[in-house]
Amino acid sequence: MKNVEEQSITSIALDDDTVMQYLLQNPDFFIRNARRVEQIRVPNPVRGTVSLVEWHLARQRNHVNQLEEEITLLMEQANANETLFTSLLHLQASLITADSLQDMLNRLQCWARGFGLASASIRLFSDRWNIGAPSDFTHLALTRSAFEPLRIQRLGDELHFLGCLNGPELLLLLPQAKQVGSVALSMLGDAGELGMVIFSSRDTQHYQPGMGTVILNQLARMLPTLLERWIERA
Repeated sequence: MKNVEEQSITSIALDDDTVMQYLLQNPDFFIRNARRVEQIRVPNPVRGTVSLVEWHLARQRNHVNQLEEEITLLMEQANANETLFTSLLHLQASLITADSLQDMLNRLQCWARGFGLASASIRLFSDRWNIGAPSDFTHLALTRSAFEPLRIQRLGDELHFLGCLNGPELLLLLPQAKQVGSVALSMLGDAGELGMVIFSSRDTQHYQPGMGTVILNQLARMLPTLLERWIERA
C-alpha cells in the first residue's frame, strides 16, 4: 500500500513546466542520479537516438559554431564600416575643394560609382532654395507638393528609404536615370525639409529595408552646408 507521500506525488500531473521547476529547485539531481542520466536517450534526426550527454555536447558545439560565425560577421561588418568611413572622409575633403556646384556634383557622382552604384543625385525643395531661372541648376528643384505623396507612402516619419521605387516615383525623382533597380534616399535637413540625396543601383537587391543608414546620416548632415556655398537658401 502506498504511503501518503507516494500518493501525493503520483497525483501531480507532470508536464514540461513541472519537471523544469523541479530540476531548478534540485540542482544536484543529475549528480545524485548520474548513472540513470547516462541511460537517458534523446531523439536524433540522424542517429535515431543519442545519450543525454552527447545531446548536450552537440548543443554546445552548435552554440560555439554560431558564436564563431557571429564574431566573423561582426569583424567583416567592422572592416566594411571602417572602409566606408574612410571613404566618407575622402569624399568630404573632395567636395570641400570643389570649385563650382557642378564640380561638386561630379565628384559626388564619381564617389558613388567607385562603389559600383549607377548614380548619385541631389534634389532640393524649391521653397527652401533659390534655384529658379536664370539658375543653371533648375533641374535640381522639386516641389514639396509633388513629393508629398511619395514621402507619405515610402518614408512616413523616417528620414531614409532603402528599396525599390515604382515607375512614376522614379520619373519624379530621377527623370534622366535608366535601369534603376533600387535606391537609397536620405532627406536633407533636421526634419527633411531641405531636399534629398539619392543613390541608385541597377541591382534590385542592392538597397533593402532594414539596412544601416549611418553613412547616409553623415552625408545628409554634411551636404546642406556644402550646397550653401553655391546656392542661397530661400
